Amino acid sequence: MAEIGGAKRYDVVILGASGFTGKYVVREALKFLQAPNSPLKSLALAGRSTSRLSQALKWAAAPNPPPGIPLLAADTSDAGSLSRLAAQSRIILNCVGPFRLYGEPVVRACVESGCDYLDVSGEPEFMEKMEAAYHDAAAGKGSLIVSACGFDSIPAELGFFFHSKHWIEPSVPNRIEAYLSLESDKKIVGNFGTYESAVLGVANSDQLMKLRSSRPRRTRPKIPGPAPPRDLFEHQKELRLWALKLPSADSVVVRRTLSTLAENPEGLPGTHESDANAESRRAFWSSVKPAHFGVKIANRSLLGLFPLVVLGAFFALLCRWSLGRRLLLQFPSFFSLGGFRKEGPSEEQVGSASFKMWFVGKGFSDEGKAAAADTEVITRVTGPEIGYVTTPIVLVQCALILLRRRGDLPGGGVYTPGIVFGPTDLRDRLQENGISFDFVSRKAISD
Repeated sequence: MAEIGGAKRYDVVILGASGFTGKYVVREALKFLQAPNSPLKSLALAGRSTSRLSQALKWAAAPNPPPGIPLLAADTSDAGSLSRLAAQSRIILNCVGPFRLYGEPVVRACVESGCDYLDVSGEPEFMEKMEAAYHDAAAGKGSLIVSACGFDSIPAELGFFFHSKHWIEPSVPNRIEAYLSLESDKKIVGNFGTYESAVLGVANSDQLMKLRSSRPRRTRPKIPGPAPPRDLFEHQKELRLWALKLPSADSVVVRRTLSTLAENPEGLPGTHESDANAESRRAFWSSVKPAHFGVKIANRSLLGLFPLVVLGAFFALLCRWSLGRRLLLQFPSFFSLGGFRKEGPSEEQVGSASFKMWFVGKGFSDEGKAAAADTEVITRVTGPEIGYVTTPIVLVQCALILLRRRGDLPGGGVYTPGIVFGPTDLRDRLQENGISFDFVSRKAISD
C-alpha cells in the first residue's frame, strides 16, 4: 500500500518499536501524537511481530489505554516489507540495531521511496558506509538520511556548538574535550544491543580503516595552534574528575560535521527556506569555531574507571577471534563486570540515572597571537539516563522538527545530525524537555 491521494499515510513510523530502545521511543512519541500545536498527526509502529508491537504499545501508553494506532509487520530481511513501509511514511525512525547488521536495507528502502530516515546508531562504520553508498541517490530522491540522532551524538554536537559560541572574537578555541560522567544512585546497567554493537565495531575496525582509505579525503577545517596531546588517562583537576579516552562515535561525528562546514561555510540551504531562515542559518554557522575534539569517560575516582579498563582489555584480547567474540556476546555481564546484561536495565535503574557532559575548551584570547593557549572556557550539558530517556527525547524532537520545518532543511542526502539540526531550535526543544545547556566559566590560563 503506497501513497493515498499523493500524500504519505503516516507522519512517522517507528521501526523496531518492540525492542528495548524502541518501546521507550514509542512512549516519548505518544506524548506528542495529536497534541495541541504538534505536527505529529499520525503514527504507526513496525516490527517483525505485531503481537509484540501490541505489548510494547500497551507498555508505552500505561497507565492510559493504548491508542488505536496501526501495527505494521516489517522485517529488515524482507526488502518488500521495507519498501511498502517507506512508501507509506514521511519519516522512519529506525531503532533496529546493530545497524551494521540490519541498518542498510532500511536506508535503501527510504532512499528509493524518497522517505526521510533518522536512527539512533552510534556506529561510525555504518554511518560512513551509508554516506559513501547512498548520499548521491538520497540527494536525487529528496530523502534525508541522518544517523546518530540519540545520545550518540546530538548532545555532543549541540554541546560543541553551544560551547563554541562562548569564544567571542578575537578569541578562538584550539581544542575542546568532553568529559562524560554517568551518574546514578543505583547500579548503571547498559543494554545488550549497545554492547553487541561495540563488540562488532571493535572486531571490524579494520573495515572502517579500509573504507576511509578508499574515499577522497574530506576538507579539513582550519584550527589555530598545534594538535593537542593524545592522553589515554587524565586527572582533570578543574572538574575533580579522572578521565579515560573513550573511542566513541561523538568525536567522529563532530569531525564529519566540521568537514561539511568547511566545504559549506554557510551551512546547507533548505529546499524552500525563507530569506529570514537563510539569514539565521548563516548567522548560526558564523558563530561555530572549529577545534580539535575528543571525548573521555569520567569518574570522581580512579577506581571507578576500573570496569571500563577491564572491558577494554577483554575487547582487545577477544574481539580478534570468532570464539572470543562468541564468548563476549554470550556472557556480557561477566566480561563487563555487570555493566551490561542481555535483559537491560530495570525501570528503576533507568529512572535513577543521569549524565553530565563537561566541555573544557582551551585556546587563545587573540587568534592573531596563537602561541600558547591562554584561555579556558567550560560549558556543560546535563540530562536524564542516556540510552532510554535522553535518546528517545532527542530522536522524537528531531522528527518533530522534520515534520514542521522540512522546507528549512536540506532537500536530501546522507548527513550528520549537527549539520542538519544545528541551526534549528533543537537545542531549545531539548532544554524544554529536560536536557540543559549551561555556561560554567571562562578564565585566563597558562598552558
